[in-house]
Amino acid sequence: MNIWNPGYSKFTYFWGKNDGPFSQWVTSYFVIDNIEYCTAEQYMMAQKAILFQDEDQLLAIMKETDPRKQKELGKQVSNFVKSEWDSVARNVVYKGNYAKYTQNPKMLESLMKTSETLLVEASPYDRIWGIGIDATAARAGKPWKGTNWLGEVLTKLRENLEMK
Repeated sequence: MNIWNPGYSKFTYFWGKNDGPFSQWVTSYFVIDNIEYCTAEQYMMAQKAILFQDEDQLLAIMKETDPRKQKELGKQVSNFVKSEWDSVARNVVYKGNYAKYTQNPKMLESLMKTSETLLVEASPYDRIWGIGIDATAARAGKPWKGTNWLGEVLTKLRENLEMK
């Protein structure tokens, strides 16, 4: 899924739970296929466990409410194949965030207020889902060291919801 839109000249930077609802770690109850998730991170890691048929990790992820621990459990999924996960991960995150935002009106309102900006996960620690530098460095014009997959997914989600 290539969803980068180079036409954006304005950015909405976020990272962590204190920058609005955009983080995967923000508590945001939603239901997909009659299963309730407490965070988008939990949904993402559960789908990883399902994809690689690791029922033990799936059960542990679903019992865990702390997103940091959910992520750690997701890193322990057996039979993990990075290329296979990378080919579906953005679609998984899109589906989870679609449910998160459409089932939580205040979060949806915050997402829609970012109109005409590219959402950017300004995590200095994540070069896949984030940009690999913090918001201060990004605003100062430092080059991104990451791919911003989460920001791209959220931007595409917002664009699709704007068309409805």
